[in-house]
Amino acid sequence: MKLLATGHLGFVGRAMREFVTSRPALGVDWCEPAREHDVRDRADLLAMVREHQPDWVVHLAAHSHVQASWSDPAGTLQTNAGGTANLLGALDDAGFRGRLLYVSSADVYGAVPDDQLPVDESREPAPRSPYASSKVASEVLCRQWARARPLDVVIARPFNHTGPGQREEFALPRFAKEIAAIRTGRQGPLIQAGDLEVTRDFLDVDDVVDAYVRLLRSGAGGETYNVCSGREVLLRDAVGQLLEIAGVKAEVATDPALLRPAEQRRMVGSYDKLAQATGWQPATPLRDTLARLLNHWILELEE
Repeated sequence: MKLLATGHLGFVGRAMREFVTSRPALGVDWCEPAREHDVRDRADLLAMVREHQPDWVVHLAAHSHVQASWSDPAGTLQTNAGGTANLLGALDDAGFRGRLLYVSSADVYGAVPDDQLPVDESREPAPRSPYASSKVASEVLCRQWARARPLDVVIARPFNHTGPGQREEFALPRFAKEIAAIRTGRQGPLIQAGDLEVTRDFLDVDDVVDAYVRLLRSGAGGETYNVCSGREVLLRDAVGQLLEIAGVKAEVATDPALLRPAEQRRMVGSYDKLAQATGWQPATPLRDTLARLLNHWILELEE
């Protein structure tokens, strides 16, 4: 099966390429565009699809930072929802008859009461940021297109995921970089943080791309699947684990600039539907993911 990904040069795209190309038994042929194509340009996407003639397409390209979406809501919607519309049109123009995996986000769920956790796919979206709204709009476009065209669509809603190579504007890579800088003597023992008294469902990026490949192969068309660990982690505890792995001590101070509006206090998901459809299970302990993050930044800083 020929697999083409938008956003193939991004964090998850690079991880997916490594996952697929290092496992020939999967029987997946990774399509490698010569450059990053612009999802805001339908003609550019059409040229990419016609060049590679894929069986599967994974739509990863997006503005993916929640806090930044408040600064540029129109640009976020243009890239995420507009880009999805352009991809759907390009696939239609190219006569694509394969499967599209649209990568949405668990942020679409919005504020979930504690007594309704872990959240599953039956919960109606209630977005609380321009980023989440753009993902809901994209999901609606995919479902509408599938109803009106012969297009097989599966939707994934990944929860927080991380690994080496993720941009430091995200929480865990930022903490890992600061702690690596403390460990290597490039920074004093002080970490700037936002709200650490929140919980999140963290998953290793390798487990995420494993889920995506399984959904392409055996997910049910038209269905939506959470991709998560099912494990609720206090952000302060994750920082504590990073410090412990690094063998350093540091003061943690709150930086108001890192606080999010409309913060979700607790979040954890259920992956039961994904497991039942594909047999997928999370395989990477959080401590292993954190150790890989820390080692990545130590090597980066020592170069």
